[in-house]
Amino acid sequence: MPVSLESIANGLNVFGVTIDGEDVPEKLIELCAIHRLNEEEIVDEWMAFSTTRSLSLTVVNLTLLEHEILNKKIRRQNVKKEKHCGNRDFNSIQELIEVETEEENLLDSYTTPAKGSQKRILSTPENPQSKRVPSINRSPHLLFSPASFSPSATPSQKYSSRGNRGEVVTSYGEVQGTSWSGGSGKNTIVEVLVPQEESLTKSYKYMFQKLMDIRDVVSSKIEEIGEALKNNFHIEEFTSVSFPAQETVTVLGQIGCDSNGRLNAKSVILEGDREHSSGMHVPVDLSELKEYSLFPGQVVVMEGTNSTGRKFVASKLYEGVPLPFYKPNLDLEDYPQQMIMAACGPFTTSDTITYDALKDLVDVINRDRPDVCILLGPFLDAKHEQIERLQLTVTFEEVFKSCLKMIIEGTRPSGSHLVFVPSVRDVHHDPVYPQPPFNCYEAAKEDKTRVHFIADPCTLSVNGVAVGFTSTDLLFHMGAEEISSGTAGASDRFSRILKHILTQRSYYPLYPPSEEINIDYDALYNYAMMPVTPDVFIVPSELRFFIKDVSGCVCVNPGRLTKGMVGGTYARILVQKKIPETEKRKSPCISAQVVKI
Repeated sequence: MPVSLESIANGLNVFGVTIDGEDVPEKLIELCAIHRLNEEEIVDEWMAFSTTRSLSLTVVNLTLLEHEILNKKIRRQNVKKEKHCGNRDFNSIQELIEVETEEENLLDSYTTPAKGSQKRILSTPENPQSKRVPSINRSPHLLFSPASFSPSATPSQKYSSRGNRGEVVTSYGEVQGTSWSGGSGKNTIVEVLVPQEESLTKSYKYMFQKLMDIRDVVSSKIEEIGEALKNNFHIEEFTSVSFPAQETVTVLGQIGCDSNGRLNAKSVILEGDREHSSGMHVPVDLSELKEYSLFPGQVVVMEGTNSTGRKFVASKLYEGVPLPFYKPNLDLEDYPQQMIMAACGPFTTSDTITYDALKDLVDVINRDRPDVCILLGPFLDAKHEQIERLQLTVTFEEVFKSCLKMIIEGTRPSGSHLVFVPSVRDVHHDPVYPQPPFNCYEAAKEDKTRVHFIADPCTLSVNGVAVGFTSTDLLFHMGAEEISSGTAGASDRFSRILKHILTQRSYYPLYPPSEEINIDYDALYNYAMMPVTPDVFIVPSELRFFIKDVSGCVCVNPGRLTKGMVGGTYARILVQKKIPETEKRKSPCISAQVVKI
């Protein structure tokens, strides 16, 4: 039946599109006739094609629609008709494979090809490239073939030619010699420290925050830490931050900045709590403090004077009190010694997505057989150049599943417990903090007892040893905002920041947060507050690796497994929880090292 141009125009008008130009109506009728489309179908095809690209209705763009969408649909229909036509020659089989591959990647039809992207390589008997080749009887490493999705599947030459492999770059505690070997996780119990109903176990709705809810969370944090400071330092009462007083008074509040710029000694303000200050704030003069270390969002108690009610002159600072350490119910005998390995992504070099570093890490796990291996994201880094340019030929989730499959199946000989922790830089996962655990991979029956998908952040108990961690680069975020004068209770910047994290009792105490992270404050209050002070705190960062004892907590920055185009580092830790012989606590961390991959 003839196509009505008036019906097409009415259909387009529904979406606010008008037909302009002399040749456009003729081209629309032509497409309907050639591709056997009615008025409604041609409107649907054009809107689906043009909306994501913001294209105007022109002859050139209609030609593009025909070339990229309509012609391919005809081709697929023709091939499907041939499926029941008996024997085929090589060319027809090859065409069927290519068309089925296109059907699996329909999204590619609706996106503009990235500049410099390569065309699909044709399969031949001498050079088979089909993704449909069965993967039976392959070794674990061959299960993950980057050539199937990456346009640059050649290994990084700079990474493969690196030196000093396996070199220990920093150590802590007793020297264990050249042999580090775990117990294959045979006598290891890994469990989340908080009860199941209080831990983050699945995705949640975010982006629905109200300002009043955020205020309530911030106020609750001030009140709780303020109560701990009041009890610890035996403070009688707090005064309003805006109350004019010639004598010395004690005030409670949160450090803030008086502008949108970076905090400095002249821009510090103190935002009071609701109970005593009704949320009012006052500028703070730090000139009388001999030493201090402050950052936005830090809850503090200050002593000083406020003669006019408009500026508080601080003379003494109380910064915070850490939580007590974890005390498990020990049996009559000590727990066995445990070896913990920790590695943080990216697991690929910046010039390719071949996961060479991850494959080397799997070999290390099989060699050393750690009891627990904590793997922190990103596993598929949103900041990777090929990810930013959308140069993969499969979905992000498919790449991630293949990555997990390689790790889990490849480490079966080791028997190690695997703990997977997401990162806000994981391009396939929820970009919110706190971050729910991965839920897109179903482990095989023989792996379920040793594979653990954990939220970020989290505190685990490994045979009675409390291990806290977060994949967010908290050191970098807080280091960019912290100001200090004097030693402030710590000899170096890292130790000061780590002490702040422990005394503020939160895995992300910075407020307002870095622009790189999206925080849901209700979830932050429920899931990102420390239940105890960890025995071992793993805090990966772009900054230089280290191992430090901060107030009895051994803090480890394992570094990144890759740094640009070269190899990075990972950490290994020996811990053992023992029955205390005296009231004085002894750290369960025996030894720790940061090692080059």
